[in-house]
Amino acid sequence: MKVPSLNAAAAVLLVATAADAAGSLTPRSWDEAYNMANTLVGEMSLEQKVNITTGAGWEKTLCVGQTGSTTNPDFPSLCLQDGPLGVRIAHNVTAGLSGITASQSWDKKALRKRGEYMGKEFRGKGAHFQLGPDVEIMRSPFAGRIFESFGEDPYLNGVAGVETTIGIQSQGVIATGKHYILNNQEHNRMNASSVVDDRTLREIYAYPFARVIEAGIGSIMCSYNRINGTYSCENDATLNKLLKEEMGFQGVVQSDWGATHSTSQSANHGLDVTMPGDIDMGDGLSYFGKNLTEAVKRGDVSEDRVTDMARRTVASYYKMRQDEDFPEISINSFNESEAPEVLVQGNHGHLVREMGAAAVVLLRNNDNTLPLSDSLKKIAIVGSDAGISPDGINCGQFQACDNGTLAMGYGSGAAYFPYLVSPYEGIKNRAGDDVEIVHTFDDWNTDAAADLAKTADIALVFANSDSGEQVEVLDGNNGDRNNLTLWHNGDNLIKAVADANENTVVVIHSVGPVTMPWVNHPNIKAIVWPGLPGQESGNSLADVLFGDVNPSGRLPYTIAKEESDYNVHIDLNHTIEFKEKLLVGYKYFDAMNIDPLFEFGFGLSYTNFTYSNLKVKTSDNNNTIATATVSVKNSGDVAGDEIVQAYISFPESAGEPPKLLRGFEKVHLKKGRRSTVTFDFTKTELSIYDLEKADWVIPSGEFTLHIGASSRDIRLSATFTLN
Repeated sequence: MKVPSLNAAAAVLLVATAADAAGSLTPRSWDEAYNMANTLVGEMSLEQKVNITTGAGWEKTLCVGQTGSTTNPDFPSLCLQDGPLGVRIAHNVTAGLSGITASQSWDKKALRKRGEYMGKEFRGKGAHFQLGPDVEIMRSPFAGRIFESFGEDPYLNGVAGVETTIGIQSQGVIATGKHYILNNQEHNRMNASSVVDDRTLREIYAYPFARVIEAGIGSIMCSYNRINGTYSCENDATLNKLLKEEMGFQGVVQSDWGATHSTSQSANHGLDVTMPGDIDMGDGLSYFGKNLTEAVKRGDVSEDRVTDMARRTVASYYKMRQDEDFPEISINSFNESEAPEVLVQGNHGHLVREMGAAAVVLLRNNDNTLPLSDSLKKIAIVGSDAGISPDGINCGQFQACDNGTLAMGYGSGAAYFPYLVSPYEGIKNRAGDDVEIVHTFDDWNTDAAADLAKTADIALVFANSDSGEQVEVLDGNNGDRNNLTLWHNGDNLIKAVADANENTVVVIHSVGPVTMPWVNHPNIKAIVWPGLPGQESGNSLADVLFGDVNPSGRLPYTIAKEESDYNVHIDLNHTIEFKEKLLVGYKYFDAMNIDPLFEFGFGLSYTNFTYSNLKVKTSDNNNTIATATVSVKNSGDVAGDEIVQAYISFPESAGEPPKLLRGFEKVHLKKGRRSTVTFDFTKTELSIYDLEKADWVIPSGEFTLHIGASSRDIRLSATFTLN
């Protein structure tokens, strides 16, 4: 299928209609969408219904995946395109924050805006489905794709997933929650079986999926792995019973690419669309297509089930109003040079810069080393992570390289950079002509790095740690990280610089936690954690380093003192038992009384905040069961943002971890100002899954609400009782 090239005038016209379309739209209700779908699908033959549930084949379409289409009645081929941080295999798009870094902002408004601009770009490129958000839980910090989702906590993943979903779908694009479910490492991902009990499945791993379903998400992608012995995409327990019946999902279930393993089993047990359609990608065969039609004729699959499969696909299309003036596909995933030039970025780079700065986590700031003083005369910048790779900013469709500053992980969750502002460039531009900037991007000549740092007023040393999908092996890491040490001699480089300069600032770009053997070095005055900030990396960082933005980012995971402190590592067995049950992330550290290096929810500011006057009241209201208010004051010297966090300890009889995140709010306060923050707790926040009753219940007894600035920095606590 060939797309004709566009001249410049046509390209500009498409920009105006696609990228700058006015505001947002309101998705139709599921009832209205299904009424429309019933009418259309009711006119289809069996073969037509099968056709729109069968991918058109690998490398046979413009997008990484497309459904079949029909004529009389007419239904278009729908475009499905990666990924969770931007449009993959496409140019003139925005390469923004990775999910894990977006969650560092703990900012619901910013997460919504991120979803909105991504939705605009996918729509502008003619993609009906965005293959994101990824809301899988970071079970292990070693896992390769942790950068795509939102961290170790179900509640935080749920909120971030909801805001992202609403943002994407406000632009008429179908969001896709993935990877459903228990897809928590890359090793053996195609055949390993995740073994988990029903309570852990629901309270930890299904929790964020339930939240995005409540938000009206249009699609769920089933994963590669087996679940309790059965492939995810033909698993009756997780697809039909849990997803569609218990959680009430009304959209379309699509397979991950190559995750379909059968015809009748898959169709009967909940898979609606097979992607990209092939049995083995590129073979031109399919478990659906003619095989599904024959299965219906044999009586192995009912036609009613195929009708439901088609109806779910069509209803998702109608729900997002894609029947109303949807742009033509302008992606060409397998012949990029033939893709028309359609610009969809708008002003999104400005948003990325703002979001990147808001996501920076300040882990240490001794002696008020930051923000950088105006009196500085000479700054040393050390490390390859401060510069642009000599090979350029892009390195193939998967971005599987790490030769310069790290701004995203690799795999199908990556995207092309339209440009990349390096930390060196961002700092140099912000410092101005009166400050001398000296630098080396050599990670291995530690003597030269020390000599350079020795002469500077302050030394900024950069290091990183990368990971990704098991489609590439990078520096001996097959997707998952082999260890949590810094790459490219980072630990030795940091020590050498700190030995040479008593005002050393460490900056780390990473997919997730790393070990810090140098953390107690007396000359390391500040540690800055920007995460994976996307194309505006250097500008976002400079905004924080120079105090133009007061840092307010918080960790979405636990940084341990030692690798051995984590209870879950990569499991090379083909049966992976989730023995830790509910003790994932900070919950394990709390339960085992292990002191982390930097705890979940931690982050510093250039100002201080005090908490007072915590009040909790309960209600018989069917919606809000308990309400808490707390007063927060900016008691420091500059304006700033506080992330007020609410954790709940359940009655002992509930058998929960010591405390669970159940609310957070970002509040902006000028110097000396005070604000009241309110938290409403519903059945969702106060329930546990009762195995005996096979249902969600609110346990009776005394609850304790903890309000603080992190999971370990609890400022106030109060109890309330529910009967």
